[in-house]
Amino acid sequence: MSRAMNLSLPEATVRTRCEAAGVSISALEALPSGGARLVCTREEGADEMRVILRASIITGKVARYAFQRAQNSQYG
Repeated sequence: MSRAMNLSLPEATVRTRCEAAGVSISALEALPSGGARLVCTREEGADEMRVILRASIITGKVARYAFQRAQNSQYG
């Protein structure tokens, strides 16, 4: 199963819930419609967060912001 999920919760809440569960975050980004996209470091952590946050999971397609590389990025 995927390590990523879209949630109808603010980023701060998602971060707090992951920390409380001891699940490490690979990526966390805001969604234009509100909520957050969470990518866990490990598949097991993602499975655990799906159980904990099951009522907040957004199903279906979700719009995301376009990727913006930082101006001072080492990758150009």
